[in-house]
Amino acid sequence: MNYSLISKIIGIMLILFSLMLVIPITVSLLYDDGNVITFIYSFIIILLFGIILYFPNNRSRSDIKTKEGFLIVVAFWLVLSLFGSIPFMFDKQLSFGFADAFFESISGWTTTGATVIENIDILSPSLLIYRQELQWLGGMGIVILALAILPMLGVGGMHLYKAESTGPIKDNKITPRIAVTAKSLWAIYLGLTVICAFAYYLAGMTLFDAIAHSFSTIAIGGFSTHNLSIGYFNSSLIELICIFFMLISALNFILHFMAIKTKDIKTYLKDTEFNSYMFIILFVLTTLFFYGVLTDYKELTIRQVLFQSVSFITTSGFTSATYYTWPSFVVSMLIAISFIGACAGSTGGGLKVLRVVLLFKLLKRELLKILHPTAEIPIRINHSPVNDKISSTLYNFFIFYILSYLALSFLLLLSGLDMITSFSAVASCINNLGPALGDAVLNYGTINIFSKYVLSFAMILGRLEIFTLLIVLTPYFWKY
Repeated sequence: MNYSLISKIIGIMLILFSLMLVIPITVSLLYDDGNVITFIYSFIIILLFGIILYFPNNRSRSDIKTKEGFLIVVAFWLVLSLFGSIPFMFDKQLSFGFADAFFESISGWTTTGATVIENIDILSPSLLIYRQELQWLGGMGIVILALAILPMLGVGGMHLYKAESTGPIKDNKITPRIAVTAKSLWAIYLGLTVICAFAYYLAGMTLFDAIAHSFSTIAIGGFSTHNLSIGYFNSSLIELICIFFMLISALNFILHFMAIKTKDIKTYLKDTEFNSYMFIILFVLTTLFFYGVLTDYKELTIRQVLFQSVSFITTSGFTSATYYTWPSFVVSMLIAISFIGACAGSTGGGLKVLRVVLLFKLLKRELLKILHPTAEIPIRINHSPVNDKISSTLYNFFIFYILSYLALSFLLLLSGLDMITSFSAVASCINNLGPALGDAVLNYGTINIFSKYVLSFAMILGRLEIFTLLIVLTPYFWKY
């Protein structure tokens, strides 16, 4: 294990992160919110640690091997979440202890959107934009940003790319060079953010709110500058804009790149995952609509159902209504669809649509083979055959995902939380969703410290799609 190389890369990331604090510092100066010292101190601390890790190891130049790639990715999320908690602890309005600050930071970096803050409306503008910025950086993955820079420093990044992308899409690159791939993804990501902010502004948001919400919308994060989230604006136009960009961000970014490159919108219609995603969303909307008609539940309007369904299935976590007061069937379905999540190669969480589609195709094949034992029934995605190795990995992934969900839920039950809170909070965090039920329905501030650490682990586990984190935790990883 090349620890000097690992230290160098983590140092680079901390230096880059410290530079991003220029944004909240600038906002603090513009709004004169008295919080500039908080971010200046945070900037100095993070920059110093970055320099300490980087410069003693700056001559370390080699390709990142598989094991180093996994360790670096896990270290990124842990280290950045750790240092990202500093402004929350320094902020005088919050006066957070480490557990709360770490939870809020890790929720931002993993784009979960779960918060321990009870009153968001009273926070200073600089802290508000900082929370949104964490989600924006975490959305595409700080690792992808590193891939565009590390080659210039003599560090190859292909293994890092594979460690970050553990799904079926991991070998699908936009361009032959990984650095160019990262730059292409960031160009699309930045472009969507600018367009989203402009659309929000034209729809009636203030410039500050427009920029802040564009950060969390494109990141599929769910953090807002108001307690009522998107519902604060009470605007159908803003909700439609949010729905559109949540859906766009929940799609595979490689699909966006190919559509732009070919200048052909039919690129989306030819994609199996896209078509399946649209079908699932339509099925959910139709089911909830007919449920509302049959039960004559008048509070379940088409506008609210549309927004909350898209928000939950994309794992954005924005809210426009008090969804938790709706009938149990509706609330349960919203939580359930968050397990499906967004598309592979997107900024969303959950199992990923591609995996769900593959699972159903595999189950269909097994049923057909019972009837026709000698038949060869290929599994295809976008007209290309899927090999048996991916099928085997997929089964393992589902098993680990469900076992992780159950184990973490029982840990919360063990800590004293009730069943609704435990199972919904873990579902929300492992799917990187945000909203939950029970004691965490408004925020996670009242739950015990042990549960906050468990849920923090769940957020990273979900963000790194199970395998990356679990591999590093096994003794075999360190032994050989």
